[in-house]
Amino acid sequence: MNCNNLDILAIGAHADDVEIGMGGTIAKYVAMQKKIGICDLTKAELSSNGTVELRLQEAEKAARILGVSVRESLDLPDRGLYIKEEYIKKIARVIRQYRPVLLFIPYYEDRHPDHGNCARLVEEAAFSAGIKKFDTGDNLAPHRVEAVYYYMINGFHKPDFLIDISEYMDTKKLALQAYESQFVKNDSSYDTPLVNGYIETVQSRERLFGKDAGVTYAEGFITKTPLVIRDLLGER
Repeated sequence: MNCNNLDILAIGAHADDVEIGMGGTIAKYVAMQKKIGICDLTKAELSSNGTVELRLQEAEKAARILGVSVRESLDLPDRGLYIKEEYIKKIARVIRQYRPVLLFIPYYEDRHPDHGNCARLVEEAAFSAGIKKFDTGDNLAPHRVEAVYYYMINGFHKPDFLIDISEYMDTKKLALQAYESQFVKNDSSYDTPLVNGYIETVQSRERLFGKDAGVTYAEGFITKTPLVIRDLLGER
């Protein structure tokens, strides 16, 4: 799959991060004919369950379920997402290649250090991608995204805004269920928080967010900059 000029690029540390945080939102905007891409920074080679090969297969299956236009893995080191120029250049290159309008990344307050490190690393890359003289080792033109938003993975935080995913919660669950190695417990599974009802916990979180907004399900997001609402009587 390949697609330039994305409407949304969602970046996560591991395959399944994006689906946990905003799978419903992705499915919703795909249904609206928007072009969405996912980039996984690592191949999750240190995951307690599953293999790199299996995780890649599961990620592709989830991408097909959500209908995204492109999915990439940068092969950065799992548990090694630190601020390094080499990593910043790789991520900036992806941003310049796909030229997204909006960028979504993990909320920086999360129990898993890779998620917070992913956020900080992508913030650096997003800033650098817009600098004309920043060299990513190719001839791609600089690109500055219009906004960066943060999705939640493990946490339940007070969101700055919600997106109604009531019609797309089932699609989100199907995308998560594609990661059978992570969310389905079997005789060979290592006991992690993910294999003990994690999908149900995520669904419960989205139901609580939805209740606050007067809808069935919603996904919550954080923003560091104020949202500009151009039409208070727009889509409701």
